[in-house]
Amino acid sequence: MNSRRNFLQQSLASLALSVMPTGVMAGQRIRHYQLTAEPTPHFFDDKPLATDLLLYNRQSPGPLISARKGEILDVEFVNNLDQPTTIHWHGIRNINEMDGVPDLTQASVEPGERYHYRFPVNDAGTFWYHAHNRAWEQVALGLYGPLIVRDQSETTGEHDVLIVADDWLINENEQIDATSFGNLGHWSHGGRLGNALSINGQFSPSIPIPTNGLMKLRLINTANARILTFALSGTLSDAPSSASAGELPMRVICVDGSPCEPFRTDRVTLGPAQRVDVEINDASQLQTLLETSTGKSLEAASFKPVSTAQNEYRPLKDPRPYYARPNTTNAKVVNIHMQGGAMGNLSSAMFKGEMRSLRDLAMNESKLWAFNGNIGGYDLALTEVNLGKVVVLSVWNDTAWSHTMHLHGQHFWVKSREFGKNTHHLLRDTYLMQPGEKADLTFVADNPGLWLFHCHMLEHHAAGMGGVIAVS
Repeated sequence: MNSRRNFLQQSLASLALSVMPTGVMAGQRIRHYQLTAEPTPHFFDDKPLATDLLLYNRQSPGPLISARKGEILDVEFVNNLDQPTTIHWHGIRNINEMDGVPDLTQASVEPGERYHYRFPVNDAGTFWYHAHNRAWEQVALGLYGPLIVRDQSETTGEHDVLIVADDWLINENEQIDATSFGNLGHWSHGGRLGNALSINGQFSPSIPIPTNGLMKLRLINTANARILTFALSGTLSDAPSSASAGELPMRVICVDGSPCEPFRTDRVTLGPAQRVDVEINDASQLQTLLETSTGKSLEAASFKPVSTAQNEYRPLKDPRPYYARPNTTNAKVVNIHMQGGAMGNLSSAMFKGEMRSLRDLAMNESKLWAFNGNIGGYDLALTEVNLGKVVVLSVWNDTAWSHTMHLHGQHFWVKSREFGKNTHHLLRDTYLMQPGEKADLTFVADNPGLWLFHCHMLEHHAAGMGGVIAVS
């Protein structure tokens, strides 16, 4: 704690004049919302038993929060839970004090308390929001929702379709299996995986789409740990009328809220917290959404054509990432060696100033993962960089498990290996790393504050896979 306190004091001293919301300008439109977190029974399907969840505004997923690029979001949050919580605005290059990380950027919102989040949204794209206190439990119980920021020229309507996917671990009584929370078997392996897949808060729903024409699908993976792979089934327009349904090609146009050089793929893999926007050339071909990560095709949802939309979907005329790939000649390189977990090569690690065996840490502290030989957390300082500096996080996943690495407050360039054999240079905020993979995450440290870097397999984060980057 002493090292963390010294780190925070030194960093905050240099940030005192810079973390104020300087991006807020007079005349900006303000979008007002209220979010209330509270216990809520929820029906995933037509079965007579409801599942007891924790939800925002008594709905799953939480209400869609939307705005236009350049506007201000003003969200009054009410905590009606029996435990503290906060809200993180995932993917938003936010004002640090609005980032929603308890004990790092704000104090937890206690039961019965209110908290006001107010920040500009300067990037258009697909984002989401979720609880960030005991996230491995609160997110698993439903505390999340979609957040969409549209460019001024974008239209809305049936041609713009949102897919919010989650997996749930449900017992024979249709309740969340609470006995599995904190299970070291989950924490040391791939995370807490569910046994039921929901799309937009329902099991196997029917999703309205336009009868024809170009359409966009926004895909969000809100699962604790499940890596999801989606395909689209339908009938190709150039196939004979007797042909059976097949997989339709998708055109990837945006990842984690940032436009990319478009490319085609038959399947889209999403690690926890990742988002991908795809275009479908002709909505009339589309029939079902398939989930294929287990090697078998599960019909996750069907698509129901509705009357032709009033607002035709118009792609952005000149979609570009938030910023171009920076020159790394004089970049600051930060090496991050990820170790730990089951079947790993980590025998001991530093925790609170003491070197301890991994078995001891697992059994007595529920800590199983490390960065550079240190059990991570909000007290682990990974690096401190000057504002405007180009930074390369040279990350080595030296474990037996996949990890989705998320950087708060910034987006980074990465040579992505997530879409089949071809690699793509993408600007992301969350990158899915395979066992043994080495990747450079490159960003311009243009957003001052204390920013968390962690695995978004939420059990891995809780068990030590996280640290703090200070930009000052």
